[in-house]
Amino acid sequence: MLPHDSCCGDCGRAFGRRRVTRNPNAESYNSPVFMSMASGGEGPSSSPHKHTNRLAKERSPYLLQHAHNPVDWYPWGQDAFDKAKNEDKPIFLSVGYSTCHWCHVMERESFEDEEIGKILSENFVCIKVDREERPDVDKVYMTFVQATSGGGGWPMSVWLTPDLRPFIGGTYFPPRDHVRRPGLITVLTRITDQWQNNRPNVESSGERILEALKKGTAVAANPGESPPLAPDVANRCFQQLAHSYEEEYGGFRDAPKFPTPVNLMFLMSYWSVNRSTSEGVEALQMALHTLRMMALGGIHDHVAQGFHRYSTDSSWHVPHFEKMLYDQAQLAVAYITASQVSGEQLFADVAKDILVYVSRDLSDKSGGFYSAEDADSVPVSGGPEKREGAFCVWTASEVRELLPDVVEGATGSATKADIFMHHYGVKEQGNVDLEQDPHGELQGQNVLIVRYSVELTAARFGVSVEKVNELLASARGKMAEVRKSRPRPHLDTKMLASWNGLMLSAFARVGAVLGDKALLERAVQAGKFLKEHLWDAERETILRSCYRGDQMEVEQISPPISGFLDDYSFVICGLLDLYEATLQLEWLQWAEELQLRQDGLFWDEQGGGYFCSDPSDSTVLLQLKEDQDGAEPSANSVSASNLLRLSHYTGRQEWLQRSQQLLAAFSDRLTRVPIALPEMVRALMAQHYTLKQIVICGQRDAPDTASLLAAVSSLFLPHKVLMLLDDDAESFLCQRVPALSSMSQQGGAATAYVCQDFTCTLPVTDPQELRRVLLDGHTAIQTDESSI
Repeated sequence: MLPHDSCCGDCGRAFGRRRVTRNPNAESYNSPVFMSMASGGEGPSSSPHKHTNRLAKERSPYLLQHAHNPVDWYPWGQDAFDKAKNEDKPIFLSVGYSTCHWCHVMERESFEDEEIGKILSENFVCIKVDREERPDVDKVYMTFVQATSGGGGWPMSVWLTPDLRPFIGGTYFPPRDHVRRPGLITVLTRITDQWQNNRPNVESSGERILEALKKGTAVAANPGESPPLAPDVANRCFQQLAHSYEEEYGGFRDAPKFPTPVNLMFLMSYWSVNRSTSEGVEALQMALHTLRMMALGGIHDHVAQGFHRYSTDSSWHVPHFEKMLYDQAQLAVAYITASQVSGEQLFADVAKDILVYVSRDLSDKSGGFYSAEDADSVPVSGGPEKREGAFCVWTASEVRELLPDVVEGATGSATKADIFMHHYGVKEQGNVDLEQDPHGELQGQNVLIVRYSVELTAARFGVSVEKVNELLASARGKMAEVRKSRPRPHLDTKMLASWNGLMLSAFARVGAVLGDKALLERAVQAGKFLKEHLWDAERETILRSCYRGDQMEVEQISPPISGFLDDYSFVICGLLDLYEATLQLEWLQWAEELQLRQDGLFWDEQGGGYFCSDPSDSTVLLQLKEDQDGAEPSANSVSASNLLRLSHYTGRQEWLQRSQQLLAAFSDRLTRVPIALPEMVRALMAQHYTLKQIVICGQRDAPDTASLLAAVSSLFLPHKVLMLLDDDAESFLCQRVPALSSMSQQGGAATAYVCQDFTCTLPVTDPQELRRVLLDGHTAIQTDESSI
């Protein structure tokens, strides 16, 4: 399965500027067992539309982008399936997402073309799918496309029989024959001919491939199998990451270069249990250097905060300018973790910086978070054509015009512009190399990248460090104001449960570490949003998505899309993080309720692990278990940790056993290519090293309780659960974990107990002593009468 890392993947990235031809993280997907098989605009404008199809009734921004094509589009659903069966026509399935550059290109070139629209509508039942709304559909047919062509990406184009079995697939097609690549018209003509004249072969070929895929994608534990040994798997994962590590600028592989927060979080967790070894030190250095270079690079938006999708070069300079919610969420957590392990203020500043961007540009007034901002927008100079990065880049003359003042005392009567341009690598002729911009979209433009430390810039111009910091901050503020007057990129205002769960974790964890009440309040608001708008209490079901309406209200489609595994697992993780950040019991209680529901919907009783989608849905032909931590962590990886954490909070031993069964199901992949599942390796390590239970007895809002909690939050403790015993929590937690009943405040002061392997420390009331106990790890645990 292809993670979102591919952006538009093969989808023409080879045809335009900085388009990767296939997913750099997907090599392990292209299994040789399949290689020999048969292969086979933006939103609505104000002007009257010549065509309007039934997608106009949808709420997905991606589907709405196609609502006025001369194509008889259907959304995924029974109406389309019935039409295909009744008229005995093949289905043309087109899958993409609203911020995918080459999805826009194919829409403009092909789906707005009257001739192509006529061919499609007369010969096929045409279905359009937003992959972010229906990841289950996307995963099934992407698995087919990868298996039969060796690559994949978006837009994805697949042809199906009326019973939804794929028989040929690809990605981007130009409208007409292009060099050695057949155009869409040619492909459609050939498929129509094959369907009419060679149908038995077409159908049997698709059937054979589907059966092979069912076998080839199966993930299951053998009877009685145990998870692999965590230290061995973790060491192998570290060695595989070290092998692909790029030393100069950090990151993995040369270019294009993705942030891969799952790798960075693994490396910091690996260090936490290998601090005294050279491998542990190297792992930490790899993670911190990568995060530092990304923060300095052009992938980081120095003017308006947040991170772009990936870098097209090895130095993190020229990005693909799209901004995704799931990247912001995971990177905020990675940066705040780096601040915990290193004490460097830079990392904490970047974490907060990301959340400033999300709060300002990706937040709905309801408390939810939007999905993405596009890479393309109309340049300031005008014209009908959108350009990638137009909203974000600068000419030298723009900078000089904005910052003309001479800086008092600076060498050579330097202006503010001179200092800013030196620091951020701005050049008169632009700072983007031709090889990064073969289509000339960024000619004469500059992508800001920190070229010198503040100290070196200050020395170069003979001014103080404080003055340079003040000047740069003031300049960035002025540039942010200029940006506000530029045409904005398209905003995908779809709100997904899964990605909102990731962002809930980010606000909760960053807020807890920084002790920032505003961030914690925003986290609580996000939790309330999820419960109000993406939870159907009557059916006890998470809903996949909701939408911003024309009047800025939250809207839902009818019927709504039920949540998938990642919606449950990411939201549960977010709720557990929110509980640890606020110690408000309602979030822990809801997490327990959701885990029970997830088990009922997705657990594989035979092979262990969770299916990605409801196995009772007959329209989803493959029951897949995601086996890659990519742009987002695999839902099974997150679930393995959720189960472990919840088993400690609830005393449910069956969840500990279920976590072990899940890890056993992925045993082969964890053993052979742990680099594919670094987040699951973290869960395996947590099982092996045993979670510490940190129990605080005290009143939640009391200063002495807050001091103990701050001591816990200041440290990176990947293998812990934190709980508060106050008047509200005692009944809930003590009923589930009776041993907690023996713990109490000492001398009327807030008191901490640290327990592991059913043994607890002596009670601690001093925050510094608690820090020492937590840092000392196993050696600090002393036998006490309390046990858990």
